[in-house]
Amino acid sequence: MTGGLVVEGLSVSLGGRAVLSGVTLAVAPGEVLAIEGPSGAGKTTLLRAAAGLVPHAGTVSAGGARPALVFQHHALARRLSARSNVLVGALGRTGFLRSALGLWPARELALAAECLGRVGLAGLAERRADTLSGGQRQRVAIARALMQRAPVLLADEPVASLDPANAEAVLVLLRELARGGLAVVVSLHQPELARRHADRRLRLENGRVVA
Repeated sequence: MTGGLVVEGLSVSLGGRAVLSGVTLAVAPGEVLAIEGPSGAGKTTLLRAAAGLVPHAGTVSAGGARPALVFQHHALARRLSARSNVLVGALGRTGFLRSALGLWPARELALAAECLGRVGLAGLAERRADTLSGGQRQRVAIARALMQRAPVLLADEPVASLDPANAEAVLVLLRELARGGLAVVVSLHQPELARRHADRRLRLENGRVVA
């Protein structure tokens, strides 16, 4: 498969306990894969390992890039503006010192505005994160992931804390981003949402793919 995400034989042990065992999957550009399973099945560990945040055995390939991860509770700096939170996604390119001084290159400022526009928040760039609704904060987190310019977007239970209307809106947004060329992997507790919004579904139990 050209582009997208390919995971082969992914295994993770934490504290001497096997959390993931030989997980293999592939997600093409333009596709949404839902990861289902009960709490403790290994969904979060799988996404964190694929994003390079957890040591693991096996291989993860995303076309030479690192996948971008959207955290379950968005992990925003509450006192910063939506735009400043999105710009954090450019730290790998600009460096901490320049960002701490607010010396963002014009191209990064333009990209942050574009990313906010893609998630429907173009008019809220200057709003502090702690004044936004839960759905809006999750959209800012997605925009921050887009700011990384990664070809693969991983979303860890992105709708777990949202009401039904906002949950639907966020999943529709992820579907639209996939249509724009991203490979999207989203972990979900709700099978009915996975059926409506994913192209394929994968179920984990006890760290193994069972369906």
